[in-house]
Amino acid sequence: MSPLEGLMFGFSIAFEWQNLLACFIGVMIGTIVGVLPGIGPIGAMALLLPVTYTMTPSAALIMLAGIYYGSMYGGSTTSILLKVPGEVSSVITTIDGHAMALRGRAGAALFVAAIGSFVAGSIGILGLAFLAPVLAGAALTFGPPEFFAMCILGLLVLSRLTGSSLVRAVVMVALGLGLSTVGMEPMSGVSRFTFGSLQLAQGLELVPIAIGLFGVSELIASAHDKLKTERPLPVRLRELLPTREEWRRSQGPIARGSVLGFLFGLIPGPTAIIATFSSYALERKLSKNPAEFGHGAIEGVAGPEAANNGAAQGAFIPLLALGIPFAPASAMLLTALLIHGVQTGPMLMLKNPEIFWGVTSSMYVGNIMLLLLNLPLIGIFVSLLRLPMYLISSIVALMCVVGTYAISNSILDLWVLLASGVVGYLLRLLKFEPVILLMALALGPILERSSLQSLYLVQGDLWGIVMRPIAGTMFAIALVVLVYPIFQQLMSRGLNKN
Repeated sequence: MSPLEGLMFGFSIAFEWQNLLACFIGVMIGTIVGVLPGIGPIGAMALLLPVTYTMTPSAALIMLAGIYYGSMYGGSTTSILLKVPGEVSSVITTIDGHAMALRGRAGAALFVAAIGSFVAGSIGILGLAFLAPVLAGAALTFGPPEFFAMCILGLLVLSRLTGSSLVRAVVMVALGLGLSTVGMEPMSGVSRFTFGSLQLAQGLELVPIAIGLFGVSELIASAHDKLKTERPLPVRLRELLPTREEWRRSQGPIARGSVLGFLFGLIPGPTAIIATFSSYALERKLSKNPAEFGHGAIEGVAGPEAANNGAAQGAFIPLLALGIPFAPASAMLLTALLIHGVQTGPMLMLKNPEIFWGVTSSMYVGNIMLLLLNLPLIGIFVSLLRLPMYLISSIVALMCVVGTYAISNSILDLWVLLASGVVGYLLRLLKFEPVILLMALALGPILERSSLQSLYLVQGDLWGIVMRPIAGTMFAIALVVLVYPIFQQLMSRGLNKN
């Protein structure tokens, strides 16, 4: 059947009462999971997987998918209001989102984030319906050399996203890559930097470090100098909506972020994180006022939040079209299909069209539900900022500790949380950007694994990696990114001498 016929058939499946109920439960749980730091959609999906045994395959996948993309909506709430990322993919939103909250524009930031997520979800659903087989096949052309080149290019481009000096950015990248090597070496299994700890052999969790660098460091800063700590300005009712100028400035970033996130969703790995960083870097580059970024630029919220949800929708293409999970959350969805005895892969569209088209159409229904859930709650969320500072700090501390411990019930994660908070506070004092550290930490395992696999693939011949078309193109762009600022500085010095 054609994509339009498939969507119409899918809506007839999605509007069955049991599937509507499953969708609502999924997006509701996803929103709550996104707001609470640490738990994450994967943990919530794993906990609810036994519940799906008595459900139909379509309803089970609809509910679990709702948890996944629903968490992308909720993750921005605490990032904007409390500077505590509900999801790691919402880290970049803390930069300008919280700065807007400090200026009394928290309502506008939350509103734009919700609209951006809805638009990105809608674009992603159309892409899933019309382009699934073609794009999924293209995604499979990415081998280890391509991932290696993508990581190199990403580290070079994204390390410049905050506008900090090159030296500071390099220090943060080096520190993040160093932390990513803690644990077992991916090829040989040799333990590194574990100091005899079995828990460290599994590596450092990304979530405790993210929460510590932003949430705990914010608490330490407040306790250190409570008289000078900035408090969010009070928000009046009419200020809950974006102004006409904020709407105008958000449209382009939402459109670009939606497409960028969707394309990144086709690639294995932490694509939502990479997509949000890339969107932020792109908007800062295209902005007429790049100096506003970091101080409450609406583009810094609109673009990354759209990219975040776009990547979540794009991740469904390789899962539903090829039966290959490119992300941990996709693997949980694949597990649900296998439990119900559904044959995954390219034949899913032919043998089980009610699942493919039902899930695809339910995403649009779920995005509408999320919009109706989130927009009316903006006023309630913003009212949290009227609480006394000591109460807000207590809530943040409780969320950080409970959210971190809930990941794997590990005391080590709590120590990592505390250490990350202290480091994050020191980095703040020294004017370093912890966002770059977190980005390098997320890309580090992919960079190491893909580089080793690439060297095995070409038998140590580096030229064999560079000569691959996609990898070679990305290496060429990386070289331009590296050389251009140096060339620009030399040219400016020459002009000044003349």
